[in-house]
Amino acid sequence: MASEEDILSTLSPRDKRVLKAIYKGLSDPQEIAEDQKIKPVSVISSAEALAEKDLIRVEKGVDEVYTLTEEGAQYAEEGLPERRILDMAADGLPLSQIKDPGLKIGIGWLRKKGWAAIDKGMIRPTGEASLGEDENALELLSRGPRNGSELDARVLTDLKKRNLVTSTISKSWKYQITPRTETLSFTTDADLVGEVGQITTEMIKTGKWKEPYLLYKGERFHIKRYDVTLPAERTYPGKVHPYQRLIRKMREIMLEMGFTEIRGEIIQSSFWNFDALFQPQDHPAREMQDTFYLDTRAEIPDYAKVKDMHESGGDVGSAGWGGSWDPEVARREVLRTHTTAITIKYLADHPSPPVKAFSIDRAYRREAIDPTHTPEFEQLEGVIMDEGVTFRNLLGVLEQFYAKMGFEEVRFRPAYFPYTEPSVEPEVYIEGLGWVELGGAGVFRREVTAPFGIDHPVLAWGLGVSRVAMLTLGLKDLRELYQSDIGWLRETPVSARTI
Repeated sequence: MASEEDILSTLSPRDKRVLKAIYKGLSDPQEIAEDQKIKPVSVISSAEALAEKDLIRVEKGVDEVYTLTEEGAQYAEEGLPERRILDMAADGLPLSQIKDPGLKIGIGWLRKKGWAAIDKGMIRPTGEASLGEDENALELLSRGPRNGSELDARVLTDLKKRNLVTSTISKSWKYQITPRTETLSFTTDADLVGEVGQITTEMIKTGKWKEPYLLYKGERFHIKRYDVTLPAERTYPGKVHPYQRLIRKMREIMLEMGFTEIRGEIIQSSFWNFDALFQPQDHPAREMQDTFYLDTRAEIPDYAKVKDMHESGGDVGSAGWGGSWDPEVARREVLRTHTTAITIKYLADHPSPPVKAFSIDRAYRREAIDPTHTPEFEQLEGVIMDEGVTFRNLLGVLEQFYAKMGFEEVRFRPAYFPYTEPSVEPEVYIEGLGWVELGGAGVFRREVTAPFGIDHPVLAWGLGVSRVAMLTLGLKDLRELYQSDIGWLRETPVSARTI
């Protein structure tokens, strides 16, 4: 069992003073605060620490303290409205004579309490109306606040409904020593004026740090003991969300590779979202199940060449889609289904080489929410337009991009996309998963570029950022990226691999 000296040596001077006061028989924080000339909140704090060491027992109480409102104080002095009406109606009283709104509210309570009846517009007493519990409660509260335990709960509920009383929560503490404390003698050791919490070089050289007490300016100070074997409290510093770190890293890579970042509006016309990318107006991707359509219409640029390309293939050797292209369909506004709507508009505004641009932004599609799909998601895409660039240049850029993201093995598989030809799907090798597809790439078709006067090849690629995040962060559910799961955020270290 720990000695008295060992027990006291673990306490701060304030804790010792509080413990000594409780040992003397003081049990209330306010009493102890006045006795020791310290703040009550400091007494409560020390008492909690003493209770953790099993040196005292703490009994906590919570009570509701009731006081009269301004209206309640008035009724306590003048009487409740129903009592005043009853006094006026001893021989009967016409309802028409009660004009004061403050009195009228008492009519209902008269009937509810059975004190009077209403007969042909007259108020008539029905029998004895002894002093009620609510009146007794008002009289008691008029002398000062009372704990809820002193009053009838049902009566208090009625008085609160009538806004005659208000309440506040009152907390109380009561302390008493435990058998462990009864063995302490409280010599001067318990009355030390302070403690030394930091060991100096001189204390180490002279060996004073080994002594239980230190003399300084004629006072004895306790050298605080530390148990270095105790586990330290975990800290959770502020940090950037793992998903945001991934997005930032991707942005840094693109900027390092010489790309310019572009941004655009979330709401786009169908012209830029679909028609400019040579998607036919009856394409399934335009259906309501894939796209968020708005009830608004947008202004669109001169569409003659786009219309000609869709209907007959323009002058690039294409057959087009045939049929009749409708500008009203192109004016329908949508929440962009991909960031390529921003890219093609940027290329239309910058038709001369060189162009090297990228965007990381959010797109929207009508998807059923599940572990791998959400209606909102982030896309990263880049384009290069210059004289003489080829499909081989595209593959080289992609290899460099994915290498900078930390994927050592990259391969390409032929694929089909509506507005690029040839097209590929880059795949990266991930330990434990094998080859994983991470986006799409290709060369823009002439049907896309020619209507906007773009005469040079355009290399393009894109990937779903959230899918990369799931793989690199080891997530099973895409929704975790967007939910504020404080546990997951705390447990994911700042140094965690996000690329």
